[in-house]
Amino acid sequence: MTDIFETLESEVRGYCRNWPAVFTRGEGSSLTAEDGRTYLDFFSGAGALNYGHNNQQLLQPLLEYLASGAVVHSLDMKTPAKRKFLETFQDVILRPRNLDYKVMFPGPTGTNTVEAALKLARKVTGRQHILSFTNAFHGMTLGSLSVTGNSMKRRGAGIPLTNSSKIPYDDYFSGETTDFLWLERVLEDSGSGVDKPAAVIVETVQGEGGLNAARASWLRGLSELCRKHEILLIVDDVQAGCGRTGTFFSFEEAGITPDIVCLSKSISGFGLPMALTLFRPELDVWDAGEHNGTFRGHNPAFVTATAALETYWRTGEFQQQVKARITQLHEGLERIAGSVEGASVRGRGMLAGVKFADDETAGKIAAEAYQNGLLVETSGPESEVVKLMPALTISAADLDRGLDILIEATRAVTAVPELAGAH
Repeated sequence: MTDIFETLESEVRGYCRNWPAVFTRGEGSSLTAEDGRTYLDFFSGAGALNYGHNNQQLLQPLLEYLASGAVVHSLDMKTPAKRKFLETFQDVILRPRNLDYKVMFPGPTGTNTVEAALKLARKVTGRQHILSFTNAFHGMTLGSLSVTGNSMKRRGAGIPLTNSSKIPYDDYFSGETTDFLWLERVLEDSGSGVDKPAAVIVETVQGEGGLNAARASWLRGLSELCRKHEILLIVDDVQAGCGRTGTFFSFEEAGITPDIVCLSKSISGFGLPMALTLFRPELDVWDAGEHNGTFRGHNPAFVTATAALETYWRTGEFQQQVKARITQLHEGLERIAGSVEGASVRGRGMLAGVKFADDETAGKIAAEAYQNGLLVETSGPESEVVKLMPALTISAADLDRGLDILIEATRAVTAVPELAGAH
């Protein structure tokens, strides 16, 4: 039987190579394939499905909206759905956190919000250079690629990626070098030959780069350094935001206030394309239409985003539930890491996993887990980390079940007979 995915779709396809099932239905933390087999999903659309598949509390408002004849596509024109989202985002997210940000709709994806942030930083400061970090990942368009560290992704650009430099992420030198020593020195030395950058862009947890999680003290040091030298601080919260680390924004624990914040993935709540760029009001120097895009006004995403904020973030109850799941997840990961020599737990919150000393181990474990009904990804420059991103709404029972599958997969690959279940 001819497989149209193999014969017609481009060779660039990726996830379907590791997970060749044809998926037909999704509900909560489960996906069902054409052959009737059900898989636990610990991938969550790369973090775009923090509230699970086809979440009923988001689906019903969406269906009602679509059936009502209301506007679906509106560029950046005014609609009631857009008004309601902005009001809810302000009341539920910004004001309780004392964040004074303007909200920009830059386009529907994560790379769109990063591109907008880089452009705005350059426009505001009049400088062109951007600093980013070792093992960073910020997107696949040229500006975002220029601040990305992954060499394979960068090669796809086909041209030199300029106007950006990489600096060491937290613990890159295993604690042997003082944080920001080089950067502080060159910024203060007029003879260093290093131009002052427009901005520094950082992920608080490097999702694609190996689940490296920056310490709160390191993030505070970076924020202070940027403020001291009048460099804008951009936090890329595309993957780590919307509750994935336990708080709505991943930088809340560090107590910092970035100049610019990039959000996408789970901001729509339902897997619908949507992105935001947030920035301090005084940075809003755009001319009308200076940055635009056809799909900035996707009203179904405004509807589901509003429903997600109202359902999960209006009170602190959901955050406490997520905290319990985070504890459960990390206890399971510690059991796995403790059973394999040289393995260690990486990441923070529900963006976490296990790094293995042998670079091939993580991929083998992920493949074995798939065979046993669990979707997990790998991460890191050599795909040396098993990466878990369960839905934030996952039940304790499903989380235990997935951890059990992962434990069995680890035992099968690493031949650790004494590795017990997760619970």
